[in-house]
Amino acid sequence: MNTKTVTEDELSLLLVDDDEVFCEVLSLALQRRGFHVQIAHDVAQAQQLAQCNPPEYAIVDLNMPGASGLTLIAYLKELDENTRIVVLTGYASIATAVEAIKLGAIHYLAKPADADEIVAAFHRTDGDSSIAVNAQPMSVNRLEWEHIQKILAECDGNISEAARRLNMHRRTLQRKLKKHPVRV
Repeated sequence: MNTKTVTEDELSLLLVDDDEVFCEVLSLALQRRGFHVQIAHDVAQAQQLAQCNPPEYAIVDLNMPGASGLTLIAYLKELDENTRIVVLTGYASIATAVEAIKLGAIHYLAKPADADEIVAAFHRTDGDSSIAVNAQPMSVNRLEWEHIQKILAECDGNISEAARRLNMHRRTLQRKLKKHPVRV
């Protein structure tokens, strides 16, 4: 964890991801871009750091042990409504993107994304109407992934309840969630 004092020309940033190596690499890249980075590897640790020093910027992963990153977005916005939050996840879905934005994230990026893309996302305030609309419908596998994510979000991340609603065994759902999302 990085604990040096923030200077006036540095911007405070909270990086929350359970991948420790990824955090170290991204932290160094962000420090070179003028950010003072604090790292947390789960929501509880991030909440402790934010409580002591609410960050100006935050990068939040969604899928971590314990509580979801969606919980952290709401918490950070309660602490300081001006915190600019970018969600960075390897488990991107329409359902979690919508919820993250509703909760106050300003942008939602799928991994892999580099430091320049993340910094640019912090400063984007408008939507991009030039984004191409996919002419192909989603595959059946991708539709299944999106539906699972939607139900899981409705159940506040409770896998047992989501499995009941999906009419599948809890372990089957857990196996499906461990797989990377299907490409569109």
